[in-house]
Amino acid sequence: MPTPFHLSGKTILVTGASSGIGRQIAISCSRMGAKLVLSGRDGERLQETLSQLEGEEHLILAADLLKEDERTQLVERLPALDGFAHCAGVLHPFPVGFFDQKKLDETLNANFEAPVLLANALVRRKKFRRDASIVFLSSASAQHPYRGGALYCSSKAALETFAKVLALELYPQGIRCNCLSPAMVHTPMFDKAEKGMSKEEMDKHIANYPLGAGFPEDVANAAVFFLSPASRWITGVNLKLDGGYTLVGK
Repeated sequence: MPTPFHLSGKTILVTGASSGIGRQIAISCSRMGAKLVLSGRDGERLQETLSQLEGEEHLILAADLLKEDERTQLVERLPALDGFAHCAGVLHPFPVGFFDQKKLDETLNANFEAPVLLANALVRRKKFRRDASIVFLSSASAQHPYRGGALYCSSKAALETFAKVLALELYPQGIRCNCLSPAMVHTPMFDKAEKGMSKEEMDKHIANYPLGAGFPEDVANAAVFFLSPASRWITGVNLKLDGGYTLVGK
């Protein structure tokens, strides 16, 4: 009997597939039988992701989602989709008194405007098959903000609300839309955060995770669930992946 978590015969677009969680989601989906469309700004790194995929007939469609013409070209070249996992984004920590209009635009454009406009184009061009699944990568910090996270936390909270509206509008077509909200995960962003504080500070922070910090595979497994028929009765939800961090009240 086939597992309900299979993705055989499904075509899935993964943005931000050139590294970190996006790359792992693409790899994990390929292991479950999916045909992947990899997108990101760096074609060379997308090739690295492609080399790690199982199966054949995967595509690379490099694009800068902040540029309207490249976003439009991406959508026009896409095949019909059974799934879409949006993983592209930026993290710029700034206390409220230290950012300006440029920094605000950089964060909101990358973390909110780009995925919203891409989803808008995919819906308008009818790129989703019936019963498709959409997954947005949010962050636990959207609901549990931290000092210096005004821009990042706010952009992710806005994305979560957009995902719920999208779920409401698309359910007549059987299309689901959900969010994943990981806390600290071992990715290039983790490495960047590590450089911004002492090892003692990082170790103290990680000690607050009962199950430890996560790995890209942990998030990718949840993405596979949301993209697969196993989650056919779930839409408009936000799954928190935090190793128990918020459970202990830190």
